Amino acid sequence: MAVFFTSSTPRGNRLQYLMIGVILILALFAIRLSKQHGIPALLLFILLGMGFGLLGLDFKDYRLADGLATVALMVIMFYGGFGTNWKMARPVAREAIVLSFLGVITTALLTGLFCHFVLGFGMLEAMLVGSIVGSTDYASVSNILRSKNLNLKYSTASLLELESGSNDPTAYTMTMVFLSVIIGSDLSVPLLVLSQVALGLLVGFAFAFLLGLYLRKQSTQEDGLSAVLMAAAVLITYAAAALIGGNGYLALYILGIYLGNTQFRGKRDIIFFFDGLTEIMQIALFFVLGLLSDIRGFLAAFPAALAIMLFMAVLARPMSVWGLMLSFKLRRNQLHMVSLAGIRGAAAIAFAILVVNSGARFSIDIYHIVFGICVLSSLVQGSLMPPAAKKLDMLDPNDTVLQTFNYYQDKAEIGFLETRIHKDSYLVGRQVRDLRLTFDFIVAKIERGGQTVVPRGHVTLEEGDLIVLGGEKHFDRSGHDLTEFTIPRGHKWAGVAVKDLSLSADRLVVMVQRNGHEVIVPLGDTVLQAEDKVILLQVDAPGEGRQGVRRWLGRLKKR
Repeated sequence: MAVFFTSSTPRGNRLQYLMIGVILILALFAIRLSKQHGIPALLLFILLGMGFGLLGLDFKDYRLADGLATVALMVIMFYGGFGTNWKMARPVAREAIVLSFLGVITTALLTGLFCHFVLGFGMLEAMLVGSIVGSTDYASVSNILRSKNLNLKYSTASLLELESGSNDPTAYTMTMVFLSVIIGSDLSVPLLVLSQVALGLLVGFAFAFLLGLYLRKQSTQEDGLSAVLMAAAVLITYAAAALIGGNGYLALYILGIYLGNTQFRGKRDIIFFFDGLTEIMQIALFFVLGLLSDIRGFLAAFPAALAIMLFMAVLARPMSVWGLMLSFKLRRNQLHMVSLAGIRGAAAIAFAILVVNSGARFSIDIYHIVFGICVLSSLVQGSLMPPAAKKLDMLDPNDTVLQTFNYYQDKAEIGFLETRIHKDSYLVGRQVRDLRLTFDFIVAKIERGGQTVVPRGHVTLEEGDLIVLGGEKHFDRSGHDLTEFTIPRGHKWAGVAVKDLSLSADRLVVMVQRNGHEVIVPLGDTVLQAEDKVILLQVDAPGEGRQGVRRWLGRLKKR
């Protein structure tokens, strides 16, 4: 966003940073307003950008906007796939794939014919507009589903997310086909379609398999390196697919789905890193798209944009959905819901920017027409989805997106501990009901020989069982009680058992991390080693606070 100001002076730079901070703060208020009044948050970001444009912030750099849109969509598409629960999506995968391919083609062609015969666009330009807005927008659809907590029946939320996450390659391919015809490029349509889809899938699965193999064998959890590795994987995967003629967004979506449904250490770091990064990318992208719009151009294109949006929402999308989904025997209320959820957004505007940057001359203002369609679609269809879900009886109070233990642990206030029953343990041969846990814990599951055992009361514990306990996580609000340090070589604690440390009564070794990832619960006989990371509980005397901890650690490290 720093490019919105032309000054290169120190004062100008400070004003740039100030403006970016103000924009982010206003975006936070927009998110709160969205939750209170049911207005799509992404629409508010666009309107925020348009508002700054009216205040005199001039920005017309389509090439820079194209670069930002590419990076933002890379992050959004990858993390969209990462958050897709394949177990929930698998039952509706066929329906989603049909909609993401044939649904886009049908919608685009119907919209193009409407633009030509009703609005009077040239045939090629009409088909180009229809292709640009042919796909549904993952960022908009997923944002509404999750922010409004629309837990839809019959795995409909998974169907919508899978469709919107995988249908951009079809719209992109159609856009490139008609754009190439308009500019007179010699292009093989079958080869373009084949390379975009086939090579995108190939690169996505290849990188997913290799990275998944690496993550299962190596740990990059230390110092947040998992997030760095994943950011690098996103850039490399997209670039590799694009360089050989494949669709980079499709490759990233495949990479995200594969890794998101693979368990590995450091996944928690990735989730929180991409949570924040995706939010920032969405704010920046939609703000810049709004800023790029000229209010006079927007108003001039408004009648055509409104007509196209209404045609798509009322006729083109429902005709495509009903015509293609009837053979899958979807319920009528489900078909109505899927038809309404055909929201157009960032991907379509990004394709419009690509068309503007092509240098081709058009008789219509493609950017503002597409921009208007997306704004109106987000406003009308996005706002109607929550009440329509209730009226169509599509809300399922028993459904939830929190389907796996890892997701609960990463996103909710519940944590899991694990312990293994060793040989000669007094727990061998006892039943779960005999554990008589006196604290607020529950035996969440038992892993035995690679299989999961439901921990019913009559289940007998065996040697080698891995017991998973669940309970509420503790949040240390003061941040003073738990400290950590690494035992250097030659330190007096190296090679010493915990019981021989002679710690005062207000200090306790509560955890030891060894070799970067192995977690050891310290017993009295546990021998500490050089390079061990030791977690200590220290209760400060009143008024001593963190300074007392620092002084004690300083003395300890000198020993």
